[in-house]
Amino acid sequence: MTRLIVWRHGNTDWNAVNRVQGQLDVPLNDLGREQAASAAPLLAALRPDAVVASDLRRAADTASALVAVTGLPVRTDPRLRERFYGEWQGLTMTEVAQRFPTEHARWRAGEPDPGCSVESLEELGKRVGTALQEAADSASGGTIVVATHGGGARQGCGYLLGWDSTVLRSVGPLNNCHWTDLRYDEVRGWQLRGHNVGLIAQGPPPTAI
Repeated sequence: MTRLIVWRHGNTDWNAVNRVQGQLDVPLNDLGREQAASAAPLLAALRPDAVVASDLRRAADTASALVAVTGLPVRTDPRLRERFYGEWQGLTMTEVAQRFPTEHARWRAGEPDPGCSVESLEELGKRVGTALQEAADSASGGTIVVATHGGGARQGCGYLLGWDSTVLRSVGPLNNCHWTDLRYDEVRGWQLRGHNVGLIAQGPPPTAI
């Protein structure tokens, strides 16, 4: 059975102020590095066979904390980047709501393609989900840890599970440095075995990703 651990990166200063990161390369802050270091021994205990990460620093540096414990190499994949948020990137969500009220309302309502050059949920799910599947195939029968981003993780996992965006809206977002646990076997395919798993108790994550 293949096990896929989809791990959200640690906290950043932009997470803390609800600023939209998207595909901008924002680094971890001190809290984020502490979260990654705290989570790494838990993930190491799962005896991973491979580590893969988004090439954005906040995810790649989160993966580095696990590499430091396991000694495994990390492979980066740009397809694991966060959703591209178009004209919203770099703005706080308050600023987004003020400048783009119609598109923001669509996004809040869960519309898959809200406008403002924001990547559609279908495109996001296919991009990240394909990368997740290839990561799993690279160590079939083993355990693979993938360090990625909150929105991308949810849609990518949904792509593997065959869940549409309406179903995924009922699944809570990942806290920083928490993960989703998926298992695959030839009979039942991909199954969700755990969600928002992690060491540090936290409140809900900020809206901006």
